[in-house]
Amino acid sequence: MTTAGVFVGLSTVDIVYGIRDFPKPNSKNVATRQDVFAGGPATNAAITFARLGGDGTLITVVGTHPLAAIIKHELAEFGVVLVDLLPETDAIPSLSSSLVTEGSGERMVVSANATRLPTPPGFSEPSRIDGASVVLVDGHHMATCRSAAEYARSQGIRVVLDGGSWKDGMAELLASVDVAICSQNFTPPGCADESGVIDYLRRQGIAEVAITNGGKAIRYASPIGSGEIPVPQVKAVDTLGAGDIFHGAFCHRYVENGFGFRGALEFASGIASRSCQYFGTRAWMTPTRI
Repeated sequence: MTTAGVFVGLSTVDIVYGIRDFPKPNSKNVATRQDVFAGGPATNAAITFARLGGDGTLITVVGTHPLAAIIKHELAEFGVVLVDLLPETDAIPSLSSSLVTEGSGERMVVSANATRLPTPPGFSEPSRIDGASVVLVDGHHMATCRSAAEYARSQGIRVVLDGGSWKDGMAELLASVDVAICSQNFTPPGCADESGVIDYLRRQGIAEVAITNGGKAIRYASPIGSGEIPVPQVKAVDTLGAGDIFHGAFCHRYVENGFGFRGALEFASGIASRSCQYFGTRAWMTPTRI
């Protein structure tokens, strides 16, 4: 039986350049390579989930602008069902420009995220969530994330938070979250370190919490144990989207029978590390690389 997952949040158009060194002010630079992808935390997670064999649905804002075709085409290519919250908007999708240095895989990203898009209302199609095993919310389009998470929780569907950073409305969203996987940049009010973040989230009633930190060990806490999980050490070509890929892989393994929280984190870490060995967010997905 195929696992179904629903992913709620941001879609962007990612323009990625490979460069030798980060540019200096007022300089002109020639890229060594370039590519364009659909991006955004929920979008990359949904595509990863689908590539690993799940039935993925993405709830986001795309619209009718010509650049939106890039997002729609890639979702269709990977079999991700699109639920467009504002299908008639002609607003330009959020653009994300990334510079990735050769050799180190270090990156520089400039993105408007969801801040410049029209604000969609709370999610009004709960039937899109019925039958899912997991719902991931990334905190972008917050009203929709909250509506979807609240409905999923009411139906006994597990809710996973992609905590990239603290956002307005996050405290209310946490009330409907079962699993929080956060980056080192996720800092709730009053928290000074990773231990403080974990304690804060556990006090909100979130049973399982993990904090990722690039190539460093993953810290986790759950009712049956806590500790650190080593991350596979690889030669990074491009780290863009690795966290999003981690979340999609985690969701896929987490809801499979026989795999617990730690096991899903280990699996996701392996997939995300593999993705860092290739340029862009899709090259790792070719049949010979899974």
